[in-house]
Amino acid sequence: MMEKIADGFKNEKAIILPYNIRSYQAQNNVTKQLYVTHIGYYPRAKYHFRERKSGANQYIFIFCEEGKGWIVHNGEQFKLSRNQAFIIPQNESHSYGADNTNPWSIYWIHFLGERADIFSSITGRIIDTHDSDSSRYGDRFLLFEEIFQNLEMGYSPENLEYTSFCLMHFLASVKYLSQFREIKNVKEKDTVQKSILYMKENLENKITLHEIAQHVGYSPSHFGNLFAEETSYSPIDYYNQLKIQRACSYLQFSDLKIKEIAFRLGYFDPFHFSKAFKKEMDITPKEYRRRYK
Repeated sequence: MMEKIADGFKNEKAIILPYNIRSYQAQNNVTKQLYVTHIGYYPRAKYHFRERKSGANQYIFIFCEEGKGWIVHNGEQFKLSRNQAFIIPQNESHSYGADNTNPWSIYWIHFLGERADIFSSITGRIIDTHDSDSSRYGDRFLLFEEIFQNLEMGYSPENLEYTSFCLMHFLASVKYLSQFREIKNVKEKDTVQKSILYMKENLENKITLHEIAQHVGYSPSHFGNLFAEETSYSPIDYYNQLKIQRACSYLQFSDLKIKEIAFRLGYFDPFHFSKAFKKEMDITPKEYRRRYK
């Protein structure tokens, strides 16, 4: 007969929140929306097996980092492999376990909350977070660690509230996969995105509409129309907005003089810079620095 164990794996880690803390989370205005009740990581979980004929009192999120495993939910079997996840709804019959020959390593979270239903579209089915150049697996696991390590530090209201926000982000990273990965999408084939990257790389140079259009392989008129259609701005207006955004950063986080910032960003003189800045920000560079530095 094959050995079956629920837990007890080398290098495993787990936190089960006390009942009185869960009661507090259910009442707190922040945490009651979505909160962790159990959290853990099982590496190479050989012989791992759980069965709950009446289900669990919480939703159970399982993310397979490596290896393979399976989940039976309401009589239907699902096989999980690397970078796949599954959310088991609360109070529904299920069992799950590691593959015999290639046992899974899993991140798992039990959660509850008044807004748990916002993830219903990814509940009860395999969620495939397939590999890509913009996968951001490390960022997602860092979110898991944010939750785990804060809970390890105790159950202060601030810790509990912070981990609720992290949990929302963690689950959203799976539900809104393309949005989560957007930050890593260079989108070289996307003309507008490619042109914006070029603008950002040349904020301290003077580039023209012709040069931007040439960079993406279009005529200035065709590129201008395409850019305006997607962003509602002309390319040069957008470029100038990015310059002001960079100027704000210099004003807030550097000791550069205003005239130095003006010349660095290609303005004719400090007066021209101040005029452009105020048009965009409704205050002068000097006022901005005084208010936010």
